[in-house]
Amino acid sequence: MPEIQLGAHTVRSHGVKVARTHMHDWIILLLLIVIEVILNVIEPFHRFVGVDMMTDLKYPMKDNTVPFWAVPMLAIMLPLFVILVYYFIRKDVYDLHHAILGLLFSVLITGVITDAIKDAVGRPRPDFFWRCFPDGKVFFDPVTKDVMCTGIKSVIKEGHKSFPSGHTSWSFAGLGFLALYLSGKIRVFDRQGHVAKLCIVFLPLLIAALVGISRVDDYWHHWQDVFAGGLLGLTVSSFCYLQFFPAPYEVDGWGPHAYFQMLAESRNVNPSNGSNVQQAELESVYVDSQHCRELSRVNTHDSSPILEGTNGRMGY
Repeated sequence: MPEIQLGAHTVRSHGVKVARTHMHDWIILLLLIVIEVILNVIEPFHRFVGVDMMTDLKYPMKDNTVPFWAVPMLAIMLPLFVILVYYFIRKDVYDLHHAILGLLFSVLITGVITDAIKDAVGRPRPDFFWRCFPDGKVFFDPVTKDVMCTGIKSVIKEGHKSFPSGHTSWSFAGLGFLALYLSGKIRVFDRQGHVAKLCIVFLPLLIAALVGISRVDDYWHHWQDVFAGGLLGLTVSSFCYLQFFPAPYEVDGWGPHAYFQMLAESRNVNPSNGSNVQQAELESVYVDSQHCRELSRVNTHDSSPILEGTNGRMGY
């Protein structure tokens, strides 16, 4: 497959233009951050917890195998590092801007949805008993039979935020986006049968899955919380990725929508005297598309003699 030559669309030359085009998107990101802060400050719903319900909530309190500060490192900083490496190789500000924007939207939308559900559901964590009664002495309301916790207020508040798992949803939102990003860049679905490419794509998903498993092992979450968090993160990351990039299995899955729109607009504005760089880019994209279609036709043609021979023998 011919190498696709990208032009010098750097942060210095086109960064301001691209950022201004998506100024409203960055404002929405700031709004999502404010909403996320508010959702973490407000008190979650305190679900009724009776005596019989405490049987499944007496798991021991443990420290986090994956601490809270490590989640942004895995979900944001690791994908961001890969995106920056690709930028320094290709010098494509369109890819850089849209990848960062898509990544942040994926994580922040997931975070807002996760914390909104946490506050609304108020499901107790598996270790809720020891959060509520750190000394082991239980107290229940004589009328409603609901728990009357004696523990630290902040610890009890956190104990009502089991569903869904925030660690898991954030991890799958960021690393799921990274998996889609890598699958487009290394052309996983090029029909060449290179399984090693799949291993590269599955690695971020494996890391996210291990984060989710650690939440069950640490008794911070029920398995349903982790399953729902992973599904939520993957769903949001898929929508956010497809908002800025073609599907990884498409011929042009290696670049953002805005990049190809820019090339098409450049050709339409000045079809005869366009820059050499942009013309080369358009030709390379066209050659790449034609090459993939030609491979498809060759594969179909290669299989036809076998089918014809089979049909001939059946007729005989």
